[in-house]
Amino acid sequence: MKNTELEKIINDLLNIQNFQDYAPNGLQVEGQSKVERIVTGVTASQALLDQAVKKGADTILVHHGYFGKMSQW
Repeated sequence: MKNTELEKIINDLLNIQNFQDYAPNGLQVEGQSKVERIVTGVTASQALLDQAVKKGADTILVHHGYFGKMSQW
């Protein structure tokens, strides 16, 4: 599956157009376009990234991403 297809499925499932949020939602870091193995977590962190690498994941889904409006990035 392509990462853009996965993003569309998630956006449609969660009806994101019906909600306003203080933080940006959606794809934050575009990696490989092909999604084969997904790791999930609550918050993006170095520990989660390390586990994703260890598990051979090419996609990470989190509730709290790295880049929010409060972020200096």
